[in-house]
Amino acid sequence: MAQLGAILTIRRVPTLLSLNQDADAPGCGNACLEECWEAPGAVIPLYTYARRYCSKPKRTRSFGDLHTVPDIDPPSNSSGSDSDSEPDKSCLDQLLVAQWEDRAERGLFRYDVTACETKMLAGEYGFIAQLNEGRHLKKRPTEFRVDQVLQPFDAAKFNFTKVDPAEVLFRFEQSEDGRSDYYEHAPVSDSPNVVIINVSPIEYGHVLLVPRVLDCLPQRLDVDSLLLALHFAHEADNPYLRLGYNSLGAFATINHLHFQAYYLNAPFPVERAPTVCFSPKKRKRAVKVCELRQYPVRALVFEVGASLPELAAAVGRVCARLQDRNRPFNVLIADSGARVFVFPQCYAERQARGEVAAAVLDTQVNPAAWEISGHMVLKRREDYDAATQDWAWALLAEVSLDAAAFHEVKQWCLDEGDPAQAPDEAQPQPPKGAGAKAVQHAYDDGELALFEDLLYPGAGAEDADGVVPQLAA
Repeated sequence: MAQLGAILTIRRVPTLLSLNQDADAPGCGNACLEECWEAPGAVIPLYTYARRYCSKPKRTRSFGDLHTVPDIDPPSNSSGSDSDSEPDKSCLDQLLVAQWEDRAERGLFRYDVTACETKMLAGEYGFIAQLNEGRHLKKRPTEFRVDQVLQPFDAAKFNFTKVDPAEVLFRFEQSEDGRSDYYEHAPVSDSPNVVIINVSPIEYGHVLLVPRVLDCLPQRLDVDSLLLALHFAHEADNPYLRLGYNSLGAFATINHLHFQAYYLNAPFPVERAPTVCFSPKKRKRAVKVCELRQYPVRALVFEVGASLPELAAAVGRVCARLQDRNRPFNVLIADSGARVFVFPQCYAERQARGEVAAAVLDTQVNPAAWEISGHMVLKRREDYDAATQDWAWALLAEVSLDAAAFHEVKQWCLDEGDPAQAPDEAQPQPPKGAGAKAVQHAYDDGELALFEDLLYPGAGAEDADGVVPQLAA
């Protein structure tokens, strides 16, 4: 499916909205930020980061072993001198936590998310269920079409220029002197990148990263905005902090460019799943491109090579092609920016066509980036009490493209009109017994070459060496 024909509507499941989306929420509902920041002497806290052209790849935590997940590496700035002491936190990590807790003490959140019940479901993947009965109440209906991934920004509808200025934590900008630094009082730039609290949080530290907030960019992912998000994850240097992105049609609820981020003190189930990677063929330390295996949602996985800009370029090209072909998708940024998952999905489309099982619709779960990654936010006590790994697997299977559609997406990412490997016919199945190892897939040399031409345009073929598909390690 390249384009959706008719306008699709979702009848049974209300959409999760956040950040002053109900009529009784605080905030003036007007363009508060611009008016406040235009006032003489207006200041806002500023965090500056050094652009990382070279980034040492971090150890990823998907090894094809579903029984155990290696311990998360400590932040890279830990001295390691005292094994009994907690590792040092980065400046951005400390700032984010301190500012978020300050807003909690000031009563800017609708509820205490730390009081929400959470449990890890039994099973090899460790799906995480949270009971959050208040998050979906008193919400406005979604204000845009669900069948169009790209839509123009509409200033009359809710956007992040209308939030209460107290919800803004700080600016996040590239430094001019190559150093990371923090300024308590800094003048406001023309259109800053800002970090804003989510007043209806899913987890501790839940914030939104909004690039160039006053430029009013629609929810469209590009290389520059993706690189900003990667720098944010890298600068925080905390593997418990992940970033997510939802396109329109994949449960983004505000058509104003933004990422989400929060802390979860456990591996996401998707991080446990094995992958089959395309080894770099034309250069050393190139971006690795993998396919997720033994998981209910089909996805592409990218791992950093020599630099964050190269990773952003590789992921950005694929996302651009998904957007241009009207395919909804979600993104998860993990491992402090070293690893990016891209999930093309079809849940809203199938939901609008009446193809989703009634039992799944009754849960009122809208599977966006967090849910697809294995953090299930539930609204009803009965669903929370009855949740199992098999239940989570079945729900997420409704999200995934089938083998043929995912094969089509891979062709979009390669080169239209060029034949690629035939898709697997078997659907992903829940694990049975001891976790099975991922099966290696032999990919056609021509397909791999096309993929690398997409990721590394201009690389000389004379630099090529042999390729052996292998599991991520």
